[in-house]
Amino acid sequence: MAKRVWTTALAGCAALALASCNASKNESISGRALDAAEKASETLLKTGGDGDDWGAIGYSYDEQRFSPLTDINDKNVGELGIAWTADLDDARGQEATPVVVDGVMYVTHAWSKVSAWDAATGKSLWKFDPEVPGERAVSACCDVVNRGVAVWGDKLFVGALDGRLIALDKKTGKELWSTQTFDTSKPYTITGAPRVVKDMVLIGNGGAEFGVRGYVTAYDADTGKERWRFYTAPNPTKAKDGAASDDIFASKANATWSDTGEWQTSSGGGTVWDAIVYDKDLDQIYLGVGNGNPWNHGTRSNGEGDNWFLSSVVALDASTGKYKWHYQETPAETWDYTATQPIILAEQQVDGKPVKVLYHAPKNGFFFTLDRTTGKLIDAKPFVDGINWATGYDMTTGRPIENPEARFYKTGKPFIAIPGALGAHNWHPMSYNPATGLVYIPAQQIPQGYLADMNELDRRKVVGFNVGTSLTGTMLPDDKAAFRAAVAATTGRLVAFDPRTGKVAWGVDYPAAWNGGTMTTAGNLVFQGTSTGRFRAYAADTGRQLLDLDMQSGIVSAPSTFRAGGVQYVAFQTSKGGAFPLVAGVAGGVTRKVPNIPRLVVLKIGGTVKLPAPPVSTTLAWNPPPQFGTAAQIAAGKAHFGRYCIVCHGDSAIGNGFTPDLRVSGTLANADAWKSIIIDGALKDRGMVSFAKVLTPADAEALRAYVIDRSNWTKANLPDASAPVGR
Repeated sequence: MAKRVWTTALAGCAALALASCNASKNESISGRALDAAEKASETLLKTGGDGDDWGAIGYSYDEQRFSPLTDINDKNVGELGIAWTADLDDARGQEATPVVVDGVMYVTHAWSKVSAWDAATGKSLWKFDPEVPGERAVSACCDVVNRGVAVWGDKLFVGALDGRLIALDKKTGKELWSTQTFDTSKPYTITGAPRVVKDMVLIGNGGAEFGVRGYVTAYDADTGKERWRFYTAPNPTKAKDGAASDDIFASKANATWSDTGEWQTSSGGGTVWDAIVYDKDLDQIYLGVGNGNPWNHGTRSNGEGDNWFLSSVVALDASTGKYKWHYQETPAETWDYTATQPIILAEQQVDGKPVKVLYHAPKNGFFFTLDRTTGKLIDAKPFVDGINWATGYDMTTGRPIENPEARFYKTGKPFIAIPGALGAHNWHPMSYNPATGLVYIPAQQIPQGYLADMNELDRRKVVGFNVGTSLTGTMLPDDKAAFRAAVAATTGRLVAFDPRTGKVAWGVDYPAAWNGGTMTTAGNLVFQGTSTGRFRAYAADTGRQLLDLDMQSGIVSAPSTFRAGGVQYVAFQTSKGGAFPLVAGVAGGVTRKVPNIPRLVVLKIGGTVKLPAPPVSTTLAWNPPPQFGTAAQIAAGKAHFGRYCIVCHGDSAIGNGFTPDLRVSGTLANADAWKSIIIDGALKDRGMVSFAKVLTPADAEALRAYVIDRSNWTKANLPDASAPVGR
């Protein structure tokens, strides 16, 4: 090709055109030019920067949770020690990844609180408490957690449990504006982190277990005014809502839902409670959509239709929220196999050509690689062993090859699924290292039984889970071997998965489930905390363990890393919390004896700070009151416990050291005190609301009889299931 010669005039025109193009890219959708701070945020989110900052919970728009820093590496990581710590207010789940921008660390913690610290010294800069009403906890399926903030310009954003999207001044923590994102009369919550795209703040919601209709909304970052909304389940009337999703529901999605079924009462579910990812290359947004309500497809939609967009990855136009494509990972979802797990954007060679891909490891146990331009399935391979609901995926149709026995509502028989409703991978973030090509997944095995044979108590109620299966009928039987088997079958694993081969490259086995999220670096490192209280680093290429620190408490959050004052740090939170410790009972295994200490920990090479002495921990006195009540009364109490209590107080009332172990409750011997809590709502400010809408005083007394029965039986038969340590 001949060399092109530019005249001065042409060069000047080209410069003007380029400036015009750049100005257009730096304008908001509303037309306002981004200010300098917003431009810096946009650049940081697009590129990730040089590693000095950790600008978003997933590091950058690609959400790879990969840092280019190498100051801490596979040669010196064993020299990490504590630089500083900060105790947190609430002994509940701490799930947020610390975000660091310009030397300031921003962390959310339980009850949607936000704190800012000097990232190098640990000096507290400000705290913000949105003062979420305690009774909102009854609408939170999986603890009063929050997964982090979004920083944009001079603002940061947090979603509160009670549905407020709040903008704060990032320097002072002062509230700038607040928008209510859902109808507070319905059992919605927010636990996920907002994302900022083109001066819009995107947020979804939770609540599908109780019965709500999922959606994601984009709000103006300056004012909190709604820009667009996309529903992820149909209008129960199948009418239009004036939303960005109207056209696709009217033309295709509505037809995938039965004209009858309980979804018309429950609103179908499909909440987007975590994964919302922006593709800077294609200017589109990906939503990870949750489970249906009820779970049971036979009840929800009369066993008919795939029920778009449940358990799907949905791609939207970033500016308008209009539908572009979707891939449904679990059609006609019926096991709580959400697709809300973190999404990673990358590039991979496919048939010798570079392809923009999306990596996803949802609850159902298969690792998906999608062409993110078209939504086409490239590969789907298991990342855990023992999956029994399906044998694989048909690569022509993109659909799972199901085990017919898994559709329990069709067979009428119980089905023990692997994975269960807590998934082979839950919300805990995974990470991707471009140097190794591996994705590091906090995987787990937690089987669960499903039973369609429900009694009237299992039907839809105004309080509690409404999942269309019998939670009481799948509780562990009074058999010591069954309890031991539950512990043995419930394990965790760090999986290094290679999307190029569809195989696990290496793995590390853990004795219990619910281990923390991962982070990886160019120093050939993978970091992860465990539910047993260890913080570890592994060689990213081989999995060789290089660091093992005792953190005194469980770790469920994912770490981040950053540099301040020329020094690289690693930060994470400790705690127990979330769905598994709430419901697991004896299956929590060794984690039941791990203390629950809510704390922020920051490490550096050569750090010399020592953790405070652990809080005095004592095994609570286990002196069950004498048994009372008839066999029928105890059985009724068991049914009520399975229907309303198991999801917070554990199978067979066996606690995990997180919420109260009812077997050792001080109120258990006092009928009036017990009633004051369950019926009168004496502890509603702590999240234990009154159940008077669904239980009578006689029902509460039957519950007390059942819990006393559990306390006596477990003490006599399961000495290892003693009450967990108290804090």
